[in-house]
Amino acid sequence: MDRESKKINNMGVKKRTIKREITFSGVGVHTGQKVNLRLKPSSSGRIIFRRLDLGGEEIDLDYRKAKAENSSLLQKDSIVIRTVEHLLATLYVFGLDSLEIELDGEEIPAGDGSSRPFVDLIEQAGLMFLLEEKKVIRVKRPVKVENNGAWIKFSPDSDLYLLYTIDYPHPLIGIQRYQGYVGLKKFKEEIAPARTFGFLRDVPAMLARGLARGGSLENAIILDDWGIVNPPLRFPDEFVRHKVLDLIGDLALSGRPLLGRVEVSRGGHKLHQAGVKALLEDKASWEEDEEGVPGFLIESF
Repeated sequence: MDRESKKINNMGVKKRTIKREITFSGVGVHTGQKVNLRLKPSSSGRIIFRRLDLGGEEIDLDYRKAKAENSSLLQKDSIVIRTVEHLLATLYVFGLDSLEIELDGEEIPAGDGSSRPFVDLIEQAGLMFLLEEKKVIRVKRPVKVENNGAWIKFSPDSDLYLLYTIDYPHPLIGIQRYQGYVGLKKFKEEIAPARTFGFLRDVPAMLARGLARGGSLENAIILDDWGIVNPPLRFPDEFVRHKVLDLIGDLALSGRPLLGRVEVSRGGHKLHQAGVKALLEDKASWEEDEEGVPGFLIESF
């Protein structure tokens, strides 16, 4: 490694925050409530969520506090931060791991159902390096979690490689597959714009569970039994690309960059979270890597 590459490598593993405060407002896709979101620079080395409507109650980013309920949420006692995955995916790929995230409701605003609004905000705010080193996880041996024919598998790789397969019995979806190494440019162009999707037939049941109250044609792709209610698609395979976005957001629950190959078949938030938990709690399956840096962190230098 030459001197310049080593310099970039060393800076790439420093923790990061944003240079300027970010604000974003919108409706939560499940609660239907308007929420004001603020991301603030921090030197703490941690991501902290703060509920201003609950007197400043805080939840730190921790996979052990994660749950799945048609989205990923963080919960501590009765305090909930809902639908964190699209924001977390963006923070993860930009290498941001030191922030105060304040909101006056329980759900991150949906925006257009993708991560593109968060990408735009982060790029406007800019990045700033801290002195504290990141802890990078390198997968040493395979870890696999299966559930009713769906599965997630972690195995060794020199970078972060994702392979995701979905199979929906719908004429516009069927079997779709996305694979490749994670890069910042690729994330911004191919993954972040992919929107969440749902089926019209599932709406009554979701509403009965108190979910999807803020879902609309502006923040989700809606499918009936034959096609799309609100075309056009942004990509022919936008459905699997959004699943990849969700996966990256759930990998971010680990709080650490990952060097490894992650394969998922017919997954969802519950399976992603189970995989992250299984990997992190099997201490023999991974190690902290002081030299390796995922490519997306160097790219966002």
